[in-house]
Amino acid sequence: MDNHTDTPVRFDTKIAVLLREDLETWQRLNVTAFLVSGLGSRAPEVIGEPYEDADSTAYLPMFRQPVMVFEGGKETMATAHSKALARGLDVAVFTSDLFATGNDRDNRAAVRAVPRDQLDLVGIAVYGARGAVDKALKGARMHP
Repeated sequence: MDNHTDTPVRFDTKIAVLLREDLETWQRLNVTAFLVSGLGSRAPEVIGEPYEDADSTAYLPMFRQPVMVFEGGKETMATAHSKALARGLDVAVFTSDLFATGNDRDNRAAVRAVPRDQLDLVGIAVYGARGAVDKALKGARMHP
């Protein structure tokens, strides 16, 4: 029996990445991958079931819902960051300093060295209730 239906799935939560508009393509991809990498450990409910092909080859599980990617300027980034924190959303940050580091220890030290309102953010990931995420990212536009 087929358990699939034609009814669209609508999630109460949202995973969103906001990238600064002046990043090069390789930076956008790198920042996005790093930002979403920790979400499953913080919010395990976002991870679906493992995949398997018709030959029974096992694959890792992935997010159970889409990741929406947005872009904006430096001011949009700072505003979204502040709003997301004020709304109690789960937030990951990537600062420009992290392009010069090569490991997790140095990444964490680079972020810790700068006060929150002075972080040179190039990307943030936000997870939480759909409406709260939408309000935090108001003014950002969908990534082309």
